[in-house]
Amino acid sequence: MGSENLPQETLAEQLLELAAKSGAEAAEVYQSRSLSRPVFFEANRLKQLETAQAEGVALRLWRGGCPGLAVAYGPVETSALVERALALSQLNQPELIELGSNSKPNYPNLGEAVSVQQLIDWGKEAIALVRDIYPEVVTSAEWDSEVETIRLVNSRGLDCHYTDTTLSGYLSAEWIRGDDFLSVSDGQTQRGFLQPEKLASQIMQRLGWAKENVSSPTGRIPVLFTSKAADMLWGTVQAALNGKRVWERASPWADRLGQVVTSSSITLSQQPEAGPFSCPFDDEGTPTQPIVFIKQGVLQHFCCDRATGRLLGTSTTGNGFRPSLGSYPTPSLFNLLVQPQAGSLLDLIAQLQDGLIVDQMLGGGGSISGDFSINVDLGYYVKHGQVLGRVKDTMVAGNVYTALKQIVALGSDADWNGSCYTPSLIVEELSTTSRRD
Repeated sequence: MGSENLPQETLAEQLLELAAKSGAEAAEVYQSRSLSRPVFFEANRLKQLETAQAEGVALRLWRGGCPGLAVAYGPVETSALVERALALSQLNQPELIELGSNSKPNYPNLGEAVSVQQLIDWGKEAIALVRDIYPEVVTSAEWDSEVETIRLVNSRGLDCHYTDTTLSGYLSAEWIRGDDFLSVSDGQTQRGFLQPEKLASQIMQRLGWAKENVSSPTGRIPVLFTSKAADMLWGTVQAALNGKRVWERASPWADRLGQVVTSSSITLSQQPEAGPFSCPFDDEGTPTQPIVFIKQGVLQHFCCDRATGRLLGTSTTGNGFRPSLGSYPTPSLFNLLVQPQAGSLLDLIAQLQDGLIVDQMLGGGGSISGDFSINVDLGYYVKHGQVLGRVKDTMVAGNVYTALKQIVALGSDADWNGSCYTPSLIVEELSTTSRRD
């Protein structure tokens, strides 16, 4: 029995029906459909327009309490998908079936699409602004409008869906001066509009700071992470807040609820309706909710899916997300906000008497242990509150958990970097080394 031509609205129902007829006591169907229209610029000019479509469906079922998960992309042959899921269930041990039920919410669509011409105009504007001041640089860019529809249906009456339209812009500038090569890049993600002038301004600010190459400071010195670079710290924090890591005793914060874990300047929360990464429910159908995880340095909560919440004796926090279509839901933060404070990026720089700005880095991000060692791809030396120039061949090392207790200032320049909204920040001191010419 095939269903290659079944509309998306009935595919899920047929899969649930077939799963039940095949002996499954419970099942869920997760559907994802996306359409993007990226616009590419290369060597300062429009290069190409593309249209990319993707459809996928994941069937998760339980027979005899044993879970099986099967995935299909594009046209779906329903009986074959059910058979694969049943076959995989025979390889797994029984588990408690935890599904949402009796819910058919009508979630509003998020975001607004823009025309391809608007994307082209934004790209041309950003490139022109940069090259008017720096005509010698070579730019490339990508501007995109992506529409994604998510639907989750299960055999216990859950049926929820929404459509999300996200706009993104990326711009890079390459500056070759003899044997010296400089690459500066930045991007933004928004709903409804993009700001090419802001993106171009950020690129030009970095190019201006990099006009001179200077020797890097060494030893233990203050380090300013721009909002783009600060995301490295929050990746480790997200791992430490993961309820699954807490249950496994892998998180160093497993026994620290109600205790101070960071500087008192840190308040970190999840705000489901904020920014371009908002979503009304997680991949288990649980409505997402505002949660303060760290309040003025004190640990308040961990993030959990249904299974992890039960193991920890709490409940789900609406954070059960799939790393990919073929993965089971697992605890994950999706919309993390670091509360900004007063002071622009320039105000933070003015506080540094002898320090380093880290803006772009290569590898070495912190793991759950917190230890990191990063090569500074783009960094600047600051003396008496003034940027002296770009540093090269520099490495910064330390521990994220220690650094979070040594944060002396947060900026007001918070921006989205991935699904984390973070300002620039200054860490009191980190170990810095440099290869001298």
